[in-house]
Amino acid sequence: MLRSIRYGDARIAFAISFTPKPRRRITIHVLPEGSIRVDAPEDAAPEVVIEAVRRRARWLWNELEARRERCLHVLPREYVSGESHFYLGRRHMLKVELAEAAKASVKLLRGKLLVTAPRRDSSLVRASLEDWYRHRAREVFARRLAELAPRLPWLSAVPSFRLLNMRTQWGSCSPSGELVLNPQLVKAPRICIDYVIYHELCHLREHNHSPEYYRLLESVMPDWESHKALLDGLAEVLLNR
Repeated sequence: MLRSIRYGDARIAFAISFTPKPRRRITIHVLPEGSIRVDAPEDAAPEVVIEAVRRRARWLWNELEARRERCLHVLPREYVSGESHFYLGRRHMLKVELAEAAKASVKLLRGKLLVTAPRRDSSLVRASLEDWYRHRAREVFARRLAELAPRLPWLSAVPSFRLLNMRTQWGSCSPSGELVLNPQLVKAPRICIDYVIYHELCHLREHNHSPEYYRLLESVMPDWESHKALLDGLAEVLLNR
């Protein structure tokens, strides 16, 4: 269950996990990727859980700010074994294996991103991973568009899209109605991918960020602010190439 609270002019998004295990306390965790998980007894009322988070809002904000400050100094990737890389919101360890006769390839295997390369070459590993991410992005985005677009009454067909690496944007919409999506978005949780797609699909009806646009977005994704906040918190890590 995704929720958010307001803290000053900002919003803090978090996911509530109700557990059937014996639990008397509500516990709040700031996860390494910058998301917040709240564990609560299964019989806890949602408003009680939200109030518990609200009481810790200052601490949570300080933790998130400290994380964002660290992200400003994210070290460039070296594309060597042991690095962490994201796919659909999950962290996977990179493992590079040499096979002299093999063509460079990438597999997601038992929670690891396995890159097989004919030589030790970080640029080759990076290029192989970028190709793999683009391929996965094309597949994932096509599936999500095919699922989400038919739900919107102002669309008569599933719009086309293309991939474009962007430094500060996850997506955009061309005047012709074509969506432009950042392939790095495939590293984010699925719900964040859906948020970006809905964001752009709503622009096919409302072309600016007017109050009408936000009412439209809220009508198709009521919790969009929570998903946006989660994606914003992950941006520095996911866009680190």
